[in-house]
Amino acid sequence: MNLQEKKLLADVLQAIISIDEHLEGKRIFTEYKASKTKRRAVERELEIIGEAVNKLLKINPSVEISYARMIVDLRNKVIHAYDNVNDIVIWNVVVNHLPVLQAEVKKLLEEK
Repeated sequence: MNLQEKKLLADVLQAIISIDEHLEGKRIFTEYKASKTKRRAVERELEIIGEAVNKLLKINPSVEISYARMIVDLRNKVIHAYDNVNDIVIWNVVVNHLPVLQAEVKKLLEEK
C-alpha cells in the first residue's frame, strides 16, 4: 500500500470519527432529523468518505472495501441530488454501514 492510499484511508477514518463527533456520540434519529446542522455536517463527511473511496478505487481497484461503489454513488447523490437526500437512508448508512467501513479501514491501515 502506497502513501497516497494510506492518506485516503486515513481521510475516511477521520471523516467517520467526525460523524461521531457531530452526533455527539449518540445515535438518536429524532435528534439527527431535527438538526439541520447535524444533517449537513454528516452529509459533508459522507461526501468526503465517498470522494476518498473514489480516488482510492482509481489508484487500487482491488482494494477490499465492502460496497465501495455504493459509497461513491452515495457521495454523488448527496452532492448532485442534495434536494432529494433521504434522511432515513443516510441514517441507515451511519448506523449500519459506517461501523463496518471503519473496521475495514482500520484493518487496511494496519497492513503493511
